[in-house]
Amino acid sequence: MSAEDLENYEADAELSLYREYRDVVSQFSYVVETDRRFYLANAVELIPHSSGPDVYYEVRMSDAWVWDLYRSARFVRYVRVITYKDVNIEELDKPELTFPD
Repeated sequence: MSAEDLENYEADAELSLYREYRDVVSQFSYVVETDRRFYLANAVELIPHSSGPDVYYEVRMSDAWVWDLYRSARFVRYVRVITYKDVNIEELDKPELTFPD
């Protein structure tokens, strides 16, 4: 496999992942970004913990979708993330009623 073949494979995989994201994003209520992953979820709980002078965060998500190019099953029933880094949680707008094109 040449370097060009590998680049084409990765570009196709990224495009496929983006298309999957576009197709499923309307099914979720929250976008969650951690230092390692990007998630869509329908329930999110952020729990700060202190360990002496340090603070870390526990993020619990259920009914989630994981943005991970190399993961075969991206839909996850329950996710628990522990991190010392920033966590960004955004609630997605949900239109009342949508019609297919």
